[in-house]
Amino acid sequence: MNPNTIRIEDPFATPPAPATGFALFHYGFRPFFFLAGLFAAVSVPLWVALYAGGVDLNLTASPLAWHGHEMLFGYTGAAIAGFFLTVVPNWTEEKARRGGVLIALSLAWLIGRIAFWAQGVLPYGMVMAADMAFLLGLFWLIYRPLVDPKYRRQFVFVPILGVLIAANAMVHMGIWGVDWGGRDWTARGLSLAVDGVIVLIAVMGGRVTPSFTSSYVGHTDPNFKVKQSLSLDRNVMFATWAMLVVDQISPLGPVAGAISLFAAVLHAVRLSGWKTGRTLQNPILWVLHLAYGWMVLGLALKALGDWGVVAPGDVLHALTIGAVGNYTLGIMTRASLGHTGRKIHAARPIVWAYVLVSAAAVLRLAVAVLPELSTELVMASGAAWTVAFAIFFAVYAPILMRPRVDGRPG
Repeated sequence: MNPNTIRIEDPFATPPAPATGFALFHYGFRPFFFLAGLFAAVSVPLWVALYAGGVDLNLTASPLAWHGHEMLFGYTGAAIAGFFLTVVPNWTEEKARRGGVLIALSLAWLIGRIAFWAQGVLPYGMVMAADMAFLLGLFWLIYRPLVDPKYRRQFVFVPILGVLIAANAMVHMGIWGVDWGGRDWTARGLSLAVDGVIVLIAVMGGRVTPSFTSSYVGHTDPNFKVKQSLSLDRNVMFATWAMLVVDQISPLGPVAGAISLFAAVLHAVRLSGWKTGRTLQNPILWVLHLAYGWMVLGLALKALGDWGVVAPGDVLHALTIGAVGNYTLGIMTRASLGHTGRKIHAARPIVWAYVLVSAAAVLRLAVAVLPELSTELVMASGAAWTVAFAIFFAVYAPILMRPRVDGRPG
């Protein structure tokens, strides 16, 4: 297979009768999409209870830092692992990981979650080591095949994962009390993680969204083409990486705001060429356009936060819930169907899950204009997110645990 292409399953194929057996560790996406969905549905209700003062986890970190870390490195980390461990074998000659390797990496993720939740009763060095092991293991698995010069176009994912590892280390340093340079390392680490995931969405969104759109619309309109520009793509990536760098050097200032707004404009121009209106009959496709749109809005709101017009924490959730939540859910629902031999079609409950994730983002953003209702809005946002991922888990857990319906390995 050409390493510069992404395999797209035929969305119009009719699958045979479902196979039987247990296949959770047959391919990289299976255990990690399973864990991501379960964790998203379980951890957010706990966060809402923590936010409202209903529970006390005896945390070393602040509750906000705990929540941000677990959404970025727990939920999103699992989703990213499932994605990488699925696409890297498609791009390279590396054999797909299965069995013992996936079990070990899944256990590393789980141990990291247990340690971070039990940080109040464990030596913090142990917490950090346990949590870092998962991303370091994932890095080793994807670095070896992607370092090959034949796959240099895919090598961009190595530094992105490196950014997330550095961000996680920074968060832990801050919680542990490290005070190098007088910086708030926890806040810097969480900011770096958000920016790193946005860079990942910019890369993958720019590849798969126009590709999937062309494939879908092209079945009925052979003359259809999305608008893509190599120079625009380069400028988009330059601006997005520049935002990441500036947010570490000079955060929450006029320069950071200007670059965020510049990136928002470029991403908006890029999205405008992908013909979103032609995808509205296909929810499993339009959710990727929606996620990218949330990223555009989130970057514009981030600029306002950097300039001090609005509270940065209040508008951050356009990027985290809106962009990251929708994009990960969209990719997990699509890839799980395609890579298990099923028709790529969003079931009605999954469409509601897409809607609920965006509703969660809107409700959380409403705190910026209705601060007197902050507790109620956070609880409502958390409920919408929880129901969305409970739906995902109920629908997709059986798919992820069973063998492919076409009898092929994977």
